[in-house]
Amino acid sequence: MAGPKGSKYYNVFLKYQINLETIDNEKILDWEGFGLLNEIRETGLLSSAAAGMNMSYRKAWGMIREVEEKLGFNLVEKHRGGSEGGHTELTQEGIELINAYNELTDQFNKSMKEITRKFFWSINKRPDEKAK
Repeated sequence: MAGPKGSKYYNVFLKYQINLETIDNEKILDWEGFGLLNEIRETGLLSSAAAGMNMSYRKAWGMIREVEEKLGFNLVEKHRGGSEGGHTELTQEGIELINAYNELTDQFNKSMKEITRKFFWSINKRPDEKAK
């Protein structure tokens, strides 16, 4: 909630996203891609990760291939079935990227909470308070 009940900003929120982009502003990874990588790490299965993100397996696999092509290195390793069944795991680069992203997101969230509080406090002041 961005303001006290009944204020003009009561149902207004600030949102932000952290995206990985090229120097030419071409998207490489957004919240959905980072979410998919997190799901792959959690489940060990691309199919389960895709389902957890409410996307098709085909879309998930295409997204991973596109990101890897843009970055120039692999983020995941797929191991086909067999007696133990197949699985997907993050490469060392994938683990490092998702760990750094998660840490950055945590830091942003903490900072944004305070910044947002100050922002909405300043615009929700009563007219008699703004002169002070």
